[in-house]
Amino acid sequence: MQINIGIEENARKEIAGGLNRLLSDSYTLYLKTHNYHWNVTGPMFQTLHIMFEEQYTELWAAVDIIAERIRALGEFAPGTYQEFSRLTAIPEDETIPDAEAMIRNLVEANEIVTRTARSIVSVASAAGDEPTVGLLGSRMEVSEKNAWMLRSLL
Repeated sequence: MQINIGIEENARKEIAGGLNRLLSDSYTLYLKTHNYHWNVTGPMFQTLHIMFEEQYTELWAAVDIIAERIRALGEFAPGTYQEFSRLTAIPEDETIPDAEAMIRNLVEANEIVTRTARSIVSVASAAGDEPTVGLLGSRMEVSEKNAWMLRSLL
């Protein structure tokens, strides 16, 4: 069936394309944060282990919300490692970094998520896509707060 939600097809596709990047960045950040949760060591182990778990749990819920918004716009959401790695701006780790490097990497990754979300706001706003604008605002709020909290540990 044709989609008639008051957003032109080209705008829907452009917004969904941006959300595909946001989903890929968010999923990659989820994986990185979960990996760090499992593998962190050192004097801040307990603090970081708990913080990373809180952050990856929130991200796990967020990726579903982002993917469902992509589907509501009439597009398919990426769902493979290959697609995520092609679309994400977050670099993968080659080794297990030390705790301080983990923190720095997660600050950077959260800032990437924020920038990706922010890059979509003007298109979604111009199209009158308030649900996406709200979702983007929520994602930016969480990733900015996570970056701040992590940064404060350095």
